[in-house]
Amino acid sequence: MSITSALSNALSGLSAAGRSAQVVSSNLSNAMTPGYARRNVELSADVLGGSGAGVRIDGISRFVDRVVLADRRLSDAALGQEDTRTGFLSAATDLVGRVEDPDSLSALMARFEGELVSAAARPDSMARLTSSVEAAEAVVQALNTASDGVQARRLAADQAIAADVETLNDSLNRLVDLNAQIAVRSRDPGGANALLDQRQQLIDKVSAIVPVRIMPRQADGVALITTGGQILLDGRAAEVGFTPVSAVDPTVSHAGGFLSGLTVNGDPVAAKPGGRFDGGTLSAQFEVRDTLAPQAQARLDAVARDLVERFEAPGVDPTRAAGAPGLFTDRGAPLDPADETGLSARIALNAAVVAAEGGAAWRLRDGLGAAAEGNVGDARGLNRLLDALSAPRSPASGDFGGAQVSAGGLADRLMAISSADQAASETSRIYAQTRNDALRTEEMTHGVDSDQELQKLMLVEQAYAANARVVQTVDAMIQRLMEI
Repeated sequence: MSITSALSNALSGLSAAGRSAQVVSSNLSNAMTPGYARRNVELSADVLGGSGAGVRIDGISRFVDRVVLADRRLSDAALGQEDTRTGFLSAATDLVGRVEDPDSLSALMARFEGELVSAAARPDSMARLTSSVEAAEAVVQALNTASDGVQARRLAADQAIAADVETLNDSLNRLVDLNAQIAVRSRDPGGANALLDQRQQLIDKVSAIVPVRIMPRQADGVALITTGGQILLDGRAAEVGFTPVSAVDPTVSHAGGFLSGLTVNGDPVAAKPGGRFDGGTLSAQFEVRDTLAPQAQARLDAVARDLVERFEAPGVDPTRAAGAPGLFTDRGAPLDPADETGLSARIALNAAVVAAEGGAAWRLRDGLGAAAEGNVGDARGLNRLLDALSAPRSPASGDFGGAQVSAGGLADRLMAISSADQAASETSRIYAQTRNDALRTEEMTHGVDSDQELQKLMLVEQAYAANARVVQTVDAMIQRLMEI
């Protein structure tokens, strides 16, 4: 081998070692960077003029397990969906209270009944009558607050949909640009790796919003199609449309035309289970806004209706005029069975017993229509109120079943249903979380192994030292020849 060949071989070895060290350093520094895929320098022998063998850098390969990556993305979408559902159901349970909560709807109902019992034992005690009015007012406020909370979650879901749609459109447009850049850089082996990392991060972001599958295209391009069959990206990006609202109330709905649905390139697309956008946070927010929250509202309204109807029943208050409201009202009016939606937000205590509205607590004892105080020792009116509150009856609405229960029993059933729904959703969320953790661990096994990279770095160091020694030896030989 000639001195020139030896020098060329050594220089090519130094170049390969330097590039390998650069790649190993990049792997180590980005070991925990989302979307980063492990790199490896691909080397081969390079025969130089038939007199020696150098090292040729063929490119920098990027390692990704596409099957695990695809499964992990679908798992991200499923986890996002379960997180959103569980978050709402947990909040709905908090709104009606839990068993251990002293201010739960059930506890407040029991407190109201207890205050009535106390007042019936001493009907002459104005303090006990006033406490009964305050306990009834606490029940009303609890229903009002719970209804407002449900509608606040609906509005938050509507705003979250708008945010997801904005993120989705922005990500799709950026993916179009990345596809174009990758097509240009892919001519250089390994030259598009950084762009491929960016694209993987963007697709991860999209797949959390709506689950997608990747379809390969020419020049390392990709197309995105939802698992429900909607094309989001194929050459150009689809335009997803949504119009948020600034306020909601129990009477507005998507079916009624007051709340926006999704559009793709101007065409309406249903965001429902089994639809084109099923899975991920986007469909979960639609489920909260259009299904779960209205269901929670309907249950609250059913409890409010049951409470109003109990005290409007004939015989509960002989002083009440025909058609007049009972102890609990629909903003001062009697119940209209055809206008139940949102009743829990409108339910109010009859002004006849509220001192701040010109009423008096003694009317609990003497009747809502009484013009003046009657016999302070007569507890019959209070006992009729107690009988109305504790009487077993079947709710006129709601998904509580046909069993007859008291007012307190209906509140207990509402809490039990809310807690059961949350528990079932939490079980699904735990499964989704466990599966997601397992897939992420599997994905990491195909990622950067720090120990392996450090071992590789030691080999690179040895190769660099060996090639540097050759260069030093050649330099010494040339210097010796020059001296001769």
